[in-house]
Amino acid sequence: MNINATLINLYHVCKRELWLHANGIRFEHTSDLVFEGKLIHEDSYPQRSAKYEEIELDGIKVDFYDAKNKIIHEIKKSNKVEIAHEWQLKYYLYVFEQNGIADVTGILEYPTLRRTQEVFLSELDRSEIEDMKTDIVRIISDNACPPLQKKGICKNCSYYEFCYSREEEE
Repeated sequence: MNINATLINLYHVCKRELWLHANGIRFEHTSDLVFEGKLIHEDSYPQRSAKYEEIELDGIKVDFYDAKNKIIHEIKKSNKVEIAHEWQLKYYLYVFEQNGIADVTGILEYPTLRRTQEVFLSELDRSEIEDMKTDIVRIISDNACPPLQKKGICKNCSYYEFCYSREEEE
């Protein structure tokens, strides 16, 4: 099974969404928030496409890679699930390293917040990524979808109606 950065991200956001996404049940195309994120990605740094590369490698797709300085730039709309963003970027660094591209660092960019954050990959992170990959395979291979876990971010999720369709009104 090919683990990708989206699955790493979802692992930190919601195990249920992870399972649904990996098993082909997808609602992102119906989400205005997902569309807004794509617009921010496309419009925030228009000069970058001439300067940096968008790279696909072993199931990952990096927004912008500065090959000269060995920096991966990852653009996000908000920092509501910042830990998931950090692990997604760490996974990019991990994949680059696995493919012989060493000493790469990352920068998380939140253009609407006018904030950036450097991200590095530690030895402990490498070990945790291996554990995550094992757990992700276990989760998505299960025949049953994980149970709903109500979180503050659920109302903005593209899976909200699917997950809460059988919930009683509060």
